[in-house]
Amino acid sequence: MKLLMASACALWLALPAWAEDCPPPGDYSDELAALFDAARAAPTEAAARGAAEGLWKVYLRAPDAEAQAVLDRGMARRDSFDFLGAKADFDRLIAYCPAYAEGWNQRAFVYYLQGDYDKALADLDAALARSPDHVAAQSGRALTLMQLGQRAEARAQMLEALANNPWLSERALIAPGAPLGPQPPAAPGKDI
Repeated sequence: MKLLMASACALWLALPAWAEDCPPPGDYSDELAALFDAARAAPTEAAARGAAEGLWKVYLRAPDAEAQAVLDRGMARRDSFDFLGAKADFDRLIAYCPAYAEGWNQRAFVYYLQGDYDKALADLDAALARSPDHVAAQSGRALTLMQLGQRAEARAQMLEALANNPWLSERALIAPGAPLGPQPPAAPGKDI
């Protein structure tokens, strides 16, 4: 019993001290609008790179230091293929800051990497409900729908993402003959 109590106490002490409530995410709509405009106006992919990096800097700006630490740790775990640890961090981030879209988007990415497309789609929908113009969630949702075989909806979602940033690398998916691009007409069948 003493060992159980000591273990529970050690676990509790290892957890970061959380504020009572996560502050609401900041309003970065003007900053995002300027970055979208810069991406749309860029004449080349290289010229749009600064806007794309700027978008990520905004998306990855957590509401407070505690949330930022959990987000950063979850992303580091995901990048080192510790999907269970990453998911636990993103679960915690979502529980603490449910209004913060990036928690949902990052957990969706873990689900996507694990091939759990239904859960990824649900989290992407949650991210987009909180941040409708989140380009990464839009393109992630298109990729997820593509994996689920929902080609028409995936194409529409990818076009929406490309309307915000026409230089996304995923733009190749809508080229003629590509998975989300216009498909050549089927060859007429031969009657026997």
